Order: sequence, then C-alpha cells, then structure tokens
Amino acid sequence: MQKYIDIHSHVNFKAFKDDGNAVIKRALDNGTFLINVGSQYSTSKRAVEIANKYNEGVYAIVGLHPIHLEESYHDEDEDGEGFMTRTEEFDKEKYLELLKDSKVVAIGECGLDYFHCKPETIEKQKKVFKEQVSLAKETNKPLMLHIRNDAKNSNLNAYQDVLEILKEFPGVKGDVHFFAGSVEEAKIFNDLGFTVSFTGVITFTHDYDEVIKSVPLNMIMAETDCPYVAPVPYRGKRNEPVYVKEIVKKIAEIKNLDEEIVAKAIVENAKRVFDI
Repeated sequence: MQKYIDIHSHVNFKAFKDDGNAVIKRALDNGTFLINVGSQYSTSKRAVEIANKYNEGVYAIVGLHPIHLEESYHDEDEDGEGFMTRTEEFDKEKYLELLKDSKVVAIGECGLDYFHCKPETIEKQKKVFKEQVSLAKETNKPLMLHIRNDAKNSNLNAYQDVLEILKEFPGVKGDVHFFAGSVEEAKIFNDLGFTVSFTGVITFTHDYDEVIKSVPLNMIMAETDCPYVAPVPYRGKRNEPVYVKEIVKKIAEIKNLDEEIVAKAIVENAKRVFDI
C-alpha cells in the first residue's frame, strides 16, 4: 500500500549502478513510490528504462539540467565521468520520443543555475529553459524546476528570472524542486500552480521553517534528491527514496500537523501534479 512518494530521486544515476534494483525494491516494500529525474539525455533515457521494469510505483521525468550547458565538473555519482568537457544541446526530437512513454510524467529537471556559472552562459540557460517550458506547454506536461542562486552575487536572482520566463507560458505548472526561495517567492509559484518541494536539508537546519509553515498543505511535496543530502538520522550516508518518510515527518513537525495527514496529502498532491 502506498504511503509515501519521493517526487525527485536519481536512482538512474551511476551512484546506484550496483544496487539500484535493491534500492527501488526497498522503497516499494515500504510503501514508497518514486520518480527518477533526468539531468541530461543519458540519465533521462535511463530513468525511462528503469520505470518500465515496474508495473507501478516507479516513474520518470526527462529533461536537460542547466549545468550541462557549459564545461564544468559533474559529479561522478551522476554519470561516472568526473570532469566533462563536452556540453549538451537540447534536442527536442529526442526528448519528444522519450515523452511518448506513459511512465514519463514531467519535463526536467530544467531551469536556471547561477551557482558557479559563467556570465556568458546565463542567456544560453534562459534560451534552453524556454525551449523546455515550451515543450511542456506543447505536450501538456508539468515541469520539474531546478533553480539555484549564486550566494556571492546578489545582483542575480534565478527565482525571479524563472518567474519572468514562466509568465510567457501561462498555464504551465509543475514543482519547484529543492526550494530555497523566500516566503514571497513560494507564494508566487503557488499562485502560478507550482508546488514546492523540500529535501533532507530541512532535518538539520531551520532555514526553511518559515517557508514550510507558509505553504498550504495542498501545495507542498517531499523529495530526497538522492543520492545527495540524506536526512537525519542517515546524514553522511548515500541517500535513497525510502528515506523520504523522514522529510515528511519533519514537514509535519514544522507545520504542527499529524504525520499521516501530511503523508496522505503529499501523495495526493503528487498524483494531481504528475497525473499518476
């Protein structure tokens, strides 16, 4: 029986190449459904392949992450290649082919990432993001948004820039993954029809408490972003989908609500947003 859903996991990454099936089985055996999210074409394709191994409970999201638009270091846990010099273009036709699969529930993770990015890359990020938002509108799919600011440059605000772009595509909805914006920004996203989701970080810092308190229960979701940011009491270990229950527990604690009520609401939110 389903009790939880991890709406943003990466069991499709190389970090799970040796035991991915066991990790997914552990989640399903504990009533936890999951959505594997692509970061580029290779990991998107892998997410679809994994989803099709299961009758239910495992889904995929396909898209191109903004960090793959320029030469930079890419975590070996993602695709096992360490420093990569190649960049990837957004090939609409290749992603359209993946989107034909019934297990694909959204487009992403896509958005804007200003952390460490080169100034000349920002316009390219915006262009590729618009292409993916346009595809979401064309295919009537929700978005899985990745938005990250550069703490050292307060003149740039990825959240505001994403909002400006979304206004060009009315009706497109989805989720803002690993939300780290303000209470005000969360409300604007909610008003546009976007839920906001939180990771295990909320179990070891109070930085997100006020935002979580402010977001209506029908507009909030939980995710692991595994293999990264494992929640307490698993901090320091490789994260996995079954740990999403700790994030749900913390959201309930912060909002002073019954844990079962929160867990049920998050599952319903995911079903609504991703049409599953």
